[in-house]
Formats: sequence, structure tokens, C-alpha cells
Amino acid sequence: MVAASFDTTAFDRATDGLLQFFTPDQAQALVEYRGERKLRRRIELLARKHNEGELSDDERAEYEGYVRANKFIATLQAKARKLLAQR
Repeated sequence: MVAASFDTTAFDRATDGLLQFFTPDQAQALVEYRGERKLRRRIELLARKHNEGELSDDERAEYEGYVRANKFIATLQAKARKLLAQR
């Protein structure tokens, strides 16, 4: 599967304003967010199965959803860190 590419500059422009809605405490909470333990364990299991080539089609779709969500969360966390550093 080939990853879809997009203009990261446009993505940043479109999402930079989101954190104006967060207080410093909320931004800090976003930076510290790691997800529930049960969810992290599920993702780790799917990642291991992915690395071993043992995912079913349903598991692959689930795992890819988690990967996309994690990328989005990481992006928001980076923006939150930037916001906190500017204050």
C-alpha cells in the first residue's frame, strides 16, 4: 500500500489555529496524553502481528485506523508543545 501524500504546509496552515481554543492547562494535558492502557496494549498487539505478517484483513484495517489517529494526535501534541513554548 502506498501512503497518500499531501501538502504539509497546507496541513499546518489549516490546523495551526486549532490550539487557540486550548488553555495552557488543556494544552499541557494534550501533550501528556497517552491513551488508555487497554487501548495501548491492543495497538501493541496489532503492531507485533503486523511486523510478523499475521494480521487479518479486519485487524489490518483496525491497525491502520490507529496509526492514522496516532499521527494526528502526535501532530496536535507538537502544536501544543509549540504553543506552550511561546507562552
